[in-house]
Amino acid sequence: MFRLPLLFIATGIVSFVLFHVGSLFTTGGWVLDHPRSPDGWFRVHLLVLDWATMVAMGAVYQLIDVVLQRRIYSRMLGYVHYVFFMGGTVILLAGFLQSRVEWIAVGAVAAVIGILLFVWNVGRTLWEAKRWNPITLSTACALLYLALTGLLGLAMGLNFAFQFWVDLHERLLAAHIWLGTLGWFGLLITGFSYKMLPMFYLSHGASDRPQYYILGLWNAAVLLGVWASLGPGDGSGPTLGVILLLAAALLIYDRLIRDIRKHSHKASPGRGIVWTLWSTRALLVFCILSLCVGLVAPSLLRSLSWIVIAGWVYLWGWVAVTVLGYMSKIVPFLWWTHKYGDQAGRPGVPVMSDLISERSVDAGMWVMAVGLLTALAGMGFMEPWAVFTGIAALSAGALFYIGVIARVFTR
Repeated sequence: MFRLPLLFIATGIVSFVLFHVGSLFTTGGWVLDHPRSPDGWFRVHLLVLDWATMVAMGAVYQLIDVVLQRRIYSRMLGYVHYVFFMGGTVILLAGFLQSRVEWIAVGAVAAVIGILLFVWNVGRTLWEAKRWNPITLSTACALLYLALTGLLGLAMGLNFAFQFWVDLHERLLAAHIWLGTLGWFGLLITGFSYKMLPMFYLSHGASDRPQYYILGLWNAAVLLGVWASLGPGDGSGPTLGVILLLAAALLIYDRLIRDIRKHSHKASPGRGIVWTLWSTRALLVFCILSLCVGLVAPSLLRSLSWIVIAGWVYLWGWVAVTVLGYMSKIVPFLWWTHKYGDQAGRPGVPVMSDLISERSVDAGMWVMAVGLLTALAGMGFMEPWAVFTGIAALSAGALFYIGVIARVFTR
């Protein structure tokens, strides 16, 4: 069973390296280009689909066994899903690079087939387990939003090729972004964190009641965001509501984390996990700042520069940091179990903590954090040199960090 998660994670690592090598090759100049350009679409989808979503899918295939204490419905279907999703995203990315709308349409169809196979496979496993709690409910909601994200992406891909819904394209794009970023990633991360954080902290006794509040508030934020995109008006009012709901969910999520730490029997869960907690608090602070900006100057909140900054804060500052932080635990566990699981306790067999350097994890995270903050400051004050420097540092730190993760496979 470990081969399937490792296949997705290893593919995600390759995509992550390609993204940051490409960023260094262009010295980060692509960041200042309009995000809605073929190059921008290529880079965003390379990071979001071929890295973050690929790694997340691999993690789900592994963690579903931990959460439900049962195997995935069909391992073979997981490999079929990989072929469709990987093949579709490659064609999609090539279509963006070459501005070939027919490739975009074909790639979108194949990628969505892969997504729907994944949703069916995991959804069927959840349904047969019949263990409904905040973890499984969050996962089910995340799967639903992933499917809707894929279907909206398919609609836009077909629209590129055949011009079916020209007038609706902007609204579909906005809903696509809300569902994918806030719905799929947000609920998957928070949902599995309810299980993973107590394990990393060796924590017992924390209340699970806040998990239900987070689930409700986060879902409300997603649905309101979709309404802001597809409903009447300019969406400024509902967008403020989304930020308020998300800030409330993050505040309760932070209190839940504090409660888990209070009941902890372990001094530290690992530096990668500590960084995920810091990133959650940073996102909460940014939500509060965005809420204040929206109340004082609503037009600024709708400006392209603020939207781009918000995208970097959420997708890199929280989603990417969380995924990378969890990889520092999941990858060593998968590899140790796969290679040494049947040799545990024998002389010369390493323990799991020997597979990865906590100091290197911390160093990589620090470089990425400084690079991201520098780039964000450059975006905010319109200083290209700061953007270039920050993105270069971010990519260098990311490549160093993923090298630390990949080195696990040599141990």
